[in-house]
Amino acid sequence: MAVSSENPGTPTPDQTRAEPGRTRAAVEAALARLDLTAKVALLGGTDMWSLDPAAARTEAGFGRLVFSDGPAGVRGEDWSPEDPSVALPSPTAIGATWDTGAARCAGRLLAQEARGKGAHVVLAPTINLHRTPYGGRHFEAYSEDPQLTGVLGAALVAGVQEGGVGATPKHYVANDAETDRYTVDVRADGRTLRELYLAPFERVVRTARPWALMAAYNSVNGVTMSEHDVLVGGVLRGEWGFDGALVSDWTGARSTVGCALGGLDLAMPGPDTVYGEHLVAAVREGKVAEETVDALARRVLLLAARVGVLGDVPPAVPAEVVPAPLDGPATVRDLAARSFVLLRNQDAVLPLAEGTATAPDAATEAPPRRRIAVSGLHASVLRFGGGGSSQVFPAQVSSPVDALGAALPDGTELTYEPGPDPRSRLGPATHADGFRLTAVLHGLDDAEIARADQRDGSVRWMGGLPGGASFSDLGRVELTGAFTPAWSGTHRLAVSGVGHFRLEAGERVLYDGELQPESEDPAAAFLNPPQRVFLLDAEAGASVPVRLVHSVSSHGAGGLFGLISFALGYGAPAVPEDELIDRAVRQAAAADSALVFVGTTDESESEGVDRDTLALPGRQDDLVARVAEVNPRTVVVVNAGAPVLMPWRHDVAAVLLCWFPGQAGGDALADVLLGAAEPGGRLPTTWPDAEEDLPVHQVVPGPDGQLPYAEGPWIGYRAWRRADGPQPAYWFGHGLGYTTWEYESLNVTERTPATSGDDPYAPVAEVVVRVRNSGSRAGREVVQLYLGPDGADRGLAAFAVVQAAAGASADARLTVPLRAVQSWDDATQTWHARPGPATFAAGRSAADIRLTAELELAVEG
Repeated sequence: MAVSSENPGTPTPDQTRAEPGRTRAAVEAALARLDLTAKVALLGGTDMWSLDPAAARTEAGFGRLVFSDGPAGVRGEDWSPEDPSVALPSPTAIGATWDTGAARCAGRLLAQEARGKGAHVVLAPTINLHRTPYGGRHFEAYSEDPQLTGVLGAALVAGVQEGGVGATPKHYVANDAETDRYTVDVRADGRTLRELYLAPFERVVRTARPWALMAAYNSVNGVTMSEHDVLVGGVLRGEWGFDGALVSDWTGARSTVGCALGGLDLAMPGPDTVYGEHLVAAVREGKVAEETVDALARRVLLLAARVGVLGDVPPAVPAEVVPAPLDGPATVRDLAARSFVLLRNQDAVLPLAEGTATAPDAATEAPPRRRIAVSGLHASVLRFGGGGSSQVFPAQVSSPVDALGAALPDGTELTYEPGPDPRSRLGPATHADGFRLTAVLHGLDDAEIARADQRDGSVRWMGGLPGGASFSDLGRVELTGAFTPAWSGTHRLAVSGVGHFRLEAGERVLYDGELQPESEDPAAAFLNPPQRVFLLDAEAGASVPVRLVHSVSSHGAGGLFGLISFALGYGAPAVPEDELIDRAVRQAAAADSALVFVGTTDESESEGVDRDTLALPGRQDDLVARVAEVNPRTVVVVNAGAPVLMPWRHDVAAVLLCWFPGQAGGDALADVLLGAAEPGGRLPTTWPDAEEDLPVHQVVPGPDGQLPYAEGPWIGYRAWRRADGPQPAYWFGHGLGYTTWEYESLNVTERTPATSGDDPYAPVAEVVVRVRNSGSRAGREVVQLYLGPDGADRGLAAFAVVQAAAGASADARLTVPLRAVQSWDDATQTWHARPGPATFAAGRSAADIRLTAELELAVEG
C-alpha cells in the first residue's frame, strides 16, 4: 500500500460544504419533541462508551451513539486481548512523517476500524504539545510545534470523517503533562495560549471542522476546562465557529451548573454524571436556563445526525462515498517505515549491505558467511504502543528479530541475545511462558456466570463483561489454569491490580491480601496499578496449577469506570545481568554487524504518570557501550515514543529511531534496515543531549496546585535557539534518509494582501523550493520553511514532502498562511502583523537552513 502525500491542511469539499438544511431542520424537529427530562438525558452517557437515552430514542429516533478511544487504534467497547484491534504507529511516529497524506491515511484506517467495531465517534487525535519530554503522554501527541501539530491533526480529522466517523480532537486545552492532571491549574498568558497551545486546535477546528472535541481535565487560569466559558463559548465557539459537541474527558465533569454554563455538551461516562436529575433540578430552580439545555442538546443531536444515528436523517458521509477499505497490516507497515528517523549513519553503515563477511572455514572450505548479532529485549518484545487509553491489543505483533531472520538472504547467520531486562515490573504471563489460563466470573451468590479463555494473564474488561454478565452481579473473578515451565529454577509470579487478591500455585498460597492504588488518579487502577512479586520453585516440564482470585465486590464492581483490570505476571528464573551483557558482547565481537535494540518500558512512558528521567531504564546504556567497544559497525535502534538520552551516540555507527511503530513494526524495521524502504521520518521534537540542558522541565504543580508556563511561548526549538547554552543532540526536523539532497533555489511570490479577518489561513505567500537528489538512490525529502529572523522568533511556517530519483530535481510548493506572520497582542486582544520584512528560510531542520530570502509583505492587521 502506498500512502500519498498532499499539500498540508487542504480541506476537502465534504469538509467545507455547509451542513444540509434538512439536517438542521431535522435536529430542530427532534429537539422540539423532547421535554426537559428527555433533553437532559442526551447530555450524559448511558454507560461507559455509549449514549442511548430511552426517551430520545422513542420520541426523536435517536439511535445508540458509541464512542471509542482511538489515537493509535480503535478498541470499540471492549478492551481486552480477546477482542483485537489494528495497532497503528504512535502519534509521535505520525508526527515524524511530516506527511499530511500519511496522517489522512491513518485517519481513514481509524474510521474503518471504528465502523468494524460499531463505534460512531473516535476520541482522536491528541493535539496537545510536547512542552517538555518529561510529559508521560508525550508519545500520544504529534510535536512540539503548533504548526506541524495543527496541520497533521487536521489531516487525520479529515481522514476519520471521510470515513463517516466523528473525530474528537483532544484535550482542550493545555493538558501537556500527567501529574495531578485532574486538579492542576495551568497558568499561561494570552500570547502563550494563542500562539502555542490553542493554535493547533484553531487550525483543526477552522480547516477540518471536527464533529466533536474533548475538554481536558485540567484548569486554565483558575477555571476547569469542562466549565471554561471564556475558552469554550468565547474562543472555540464564538471566534472559531465550532459547532460540534464538546465531550468531557472521562469523569472530567465536576459541576452541574458550571458545566452547563461553560458549554459542556456531553458528560462521560454514565449513567451517574453531573447532569441528569441534577441539571433538571438546576433548571427548575432557575440556576440554568432551559435555552442553555436546548443549546447543549442541539449539538448532541447534530453529532448523532452526522454519524447517521438520528432517525432517517442521512449521515454526513453516505455509505456509498466512504473510501475503499485499506489493508490494515500493510498500511501500518508503510506508515511505520515512513516515520523512522535516521539520526546518525557513519560511513553509510545503513542500509545493511553485504559488507565484509567472515573468513571461510579452512577445515571445511565452506564459503564465507555473513554474521549479524542482534541484542536487546526490544528486538524480540517490541514495544508497539504507549501505555494508557491509547493502548490496543493487536491480533499479532511482528518482532524485529523474527522479521530480520525471515528477510535476510540465505547464507546470513543471525544470532540473538536479549541482554538484561530493562523492565522493573513483570509483564503478563503468556502461552510462550508455559501458561494456559481461563477467566471464570462468579456472581454475588458464588455461582459461575461466565467464563472466557485468556490470551495471556491480563484481565481487562471496560464497559462490558464476557457473556453479557452484569457488573452489578459480579462478586469475583478467578484466573485459573496451569503453568508448565520450560526450565527448572526459581520463577517469579506477580499480582497487579487494585483490590483483594488471592494467588495460589500448586498447594501454596503465595498471597492473600489487599493492593491499594498508589495515586489519587481514578485511572491509576488500570493504567499504573501496584504490583507484588512472589517466588515459585518449579521443575521443567512439571505442570503446576495456578489460581488468582480477585474479589471485586469489596471495592465496587468496576467503580466509576465500569472496569475490571488486573493481571497475573511472570518472570523467568533470573540470570545475572553482567552475564547477559557478556553473552551479547561475545556474539557481537564475532559478527560483521551488531544491532542493539533499546527503548522505554510501560513504566516510563504511559498515561497517568510523568517521567522523572530521560535515561534509558535498566542497563541498556551499558549494553550499547560494551557492544560498540567490540564492533565498529554497531547500529542502535531506539524504540521509544519520546526523547531519551544517548550517551553513546558518538560511539556507534548508526542510530535509528523507530518510535512505537504499531503492530507491523518488526517488518517495517526489517524493510528499512535492509534497504527495501527508506527511513522517511524527521524529528517532530528536539532531542536533548543532557537533561540539565532542557529549556523546560517543570511538570509538577506547586503547593497551590498551579503549574506556571513561565517560559511563555518559547518551547522546543524556539527555546533552544533563545538560550545561550548547550546545543541539543538533534534539532527539530532532523533526519538523514538514505540519500543526500542539494537545495538549489528559493522563490517567493506574494499573494493578494490578506487581512486578519475571518480566515487566518488565507495565503500571504507562495514559496517554491527546488531540491536535487544528489545521492545514488531514489529518496524522500521533507522541505521545511521557517519564517522570521535567525533566533527564537523564527518558527515553522510550512512544509512539504517531495520524492525524486537519483540525480533528479523536485519542486516543493509551500503555502504560507496569514497566521504565520502574525503575533498575539495581549494588550489589544488581537492578532497583528509582525513589523519589518519577512525572512523566509528553507532547510532540513530548524538548525540546518540552506536557503533564505527576504520580502516585505503587505499584510494588514
